[in-house]
Amino acid sequence: MMHPKTELKLINEEIGYGVVAKEFIPAGTITWALDELDREFTPAQYQEMKRLYRDILETYCYRNNKGNLVLCWDYGRYVNHSFKSNCLSTAYDFEIAIRDIQPGEELTDDYGYLNVSLPFRGINEGTRRKTVYPDDLLKQYKNWDKVLVRNFPKITQVAQPLKSLLKTELWDEVVEIAAGRKEMDSILNNHFSG
Repeated sequence: MMHPKTELKLINEEIGYGVVAKEFIPAGTITWALDELDREFTPAQYQEMKRLYRDILETYCYRNNKGNLVLCWDYGRYVNHSFKSNCLSTAYDFEIAIRDIQPGEELTDDYGYLNVSLPFRGINEGTRRKTVYPDDLLKQYKNWDKVLVRNFPKITQVAQPLKSLLKTELWDEVVEIAAGRKEMDSILNNHFSG
């Protein structure tokens, strides 16, 4: 589920629709969390589908560490790629803002950690990386972990409208990590090697 202070908007004709902040979202805020309405499809289920449905899943899903395709029920599926993303996935089935997000700003992910099946060239943002590859998570996880470690303590310092979607045990673990009493699991745990 996407943060409730976001909305779907047309970004431009080239990009299409994206998710935009309606209000200020501070760094450390959980911007998306896997919830009970999100749908998971195994590779076998995917292969049995008509081409039309497979195309939809290829466009709007991410692949989890089990190799299953996950389709967000809300407009989380419209979060666009950016090499300078302002949100970052964790190993805990939620994403956080890794910098302050201003009203009207688009929320973005780096698709490099979403286990893409095929490489694709992103929009030129002036970054060294120009293409998203299926093995980006293996190459970039140390950099992404550093960003997450810097931002994890903020999780317990800001309002969390999506906190109710996290199980109590998970929230307790987040609190321990944020306080420095437990080591954060690496984003590398999200990697699917198949």
